[in-house]
Amino acid sequence: MWLINGVQSLSQLCSTTILRSTNVALTIICSILVHDLLVHLRPSIGERRASFYAILISLYPVHWFFTFLYYTDIASLTAVLAMYLASLKKRFWVSAILGALAILFRQTNVVWVIFVAANGAIKYAEDFYETKSFPGENEQLIQEENNLLTNKKRTSTFPSLRRRKMNNSANTNKLRSSESSGYSHFHSPGIIIEILDITLKLWSLKWKVLIAFAPYAMILIAFAAFIIWNRGIVLGAKEAHVVSPHFAQLLYFGLVSAAALAPFHFTPHQVAKLCQLFKRNKVLGSFLVFAALGTSCIIVHFFSIAHPYLLADNRHYPFYIWRKVIQAHSTMKYILVPLYVYSWFSIITILGESQKRAWVLSFVLCVALVLIPAPLIEFRYFTIPFFLLILHSPATENSKWLVLGLLYAAVDIFTMAMFLFRPFRWEHEAGVQRFMW
Repeated sequence: MWLINGVQSLSQLCSTTILRSTNVALTIICSILVHDLLVHLRPSIGERRASFYAILISLYPVHWFFTFLYYTDIASLTAVLAMYLASLKKRFWVSAILGALAILFRQTNVVWVIFVAANGAIKYAEDFYETKSFPGENEQLIQEENNLLTNKKRTSTFPSLRRRKMNNSANTNKLRSSESSGYSHFHSPGIIIEILDITLKLWSLKWKVLIAFAPYAMILIAFAAFIIWNRGIVLGAKEAHVVSPHFAQLLYFGLVSAAALAPFHFTPHQVAKLCQLFKRNKVLGSFLVFAALGTSCIIVHFFSIAHPYLLADNRHYPFYIWRKVIQAHSTMKYILVPLYVYSWFSIITILGESQKRAWVLSFVLCVALVLIPAPLIEFRYFTIPFFLLILHSPATENSKWLVLGLLYAAVDIFTMAMFLFRPFRWEHEAGVQRFMW
């Protein structure tokens, strides 16, 4: 009798209502994490504005919609944000455990574990040289830099690298701000010098870094063992999720993310700002624009994949976007290329106002690693990188945030109304179907 009552109680706990309510609880936790991350990353905005921004971010349509359904996306996002916050607070063991949990929700989250560990290690090394002063070690580090740099062509840039080693944090922030104006994030020498600087710092502290970040290494080793045992990263229907060179996913993410932050990206001020930046060096600016346009045209021509699920499942909005927009005409996918390019330039430029080039580069690479292998176009796949993007965008204009919140609310109302009040049926399958992201 006790066993039967226990089984009945378990079945009640696993009811549709209870299971879906777990995502509601996780969404509340996720909003708290967004607030804490905003306070940590941008302390100047204050508690009240951080709360205001966190509420608006929680209305992001794809995130908000799946709050009420039993999908793993909310749990996955919550675990990744918690992992990131713990890393920023230098609680690396806690962060690694949360990273393992994130991987259990979605295997591709291993990329974000690498992202958090890599940027955490960089910050660890930079903080060490800002707060500690060991002349012997600093001299050794500078000598290592000199030895490497003397093998290259001597330019006036390299002395500034050595001087920058001894700068305090205020000067570093000032330098970062001046460099990020313009498109120095696309300037190869600048990126190479910054990466070299980071590499030398990490190498000089290699044992300290290895010990501090050993928990992440353990997670990655365990994940590698899982891939070998599972013969791939995919669980379940492996034939439906074969790794593919879907480079167009990167373009879709750029446009979707910029559109989801339209008050910050698609404005006359932002367009004029980008034009002014590229005019500072017309040769380099023209090269970057034409190279981006040419590469994007090649991508949409050769690497746009139409997954069978995308073509067959008319419940999801990507089905209609693919048919009614991208495939509306044979030239339409090429017409969209300037929008893709503009979106990415705008995203990188705005991120560059508050982040170092290495951070921006690592973010773009991780977005590519997560999205490009995925053959299916799903807006849910964009959620984690979108949240990281908005958290690190230095946007503080309350009027634009308010417009963004109103846009999100309008889309939320529309999508929920379509889900609840516009059901339909398939001829080949029993049951009611509903529109969703």
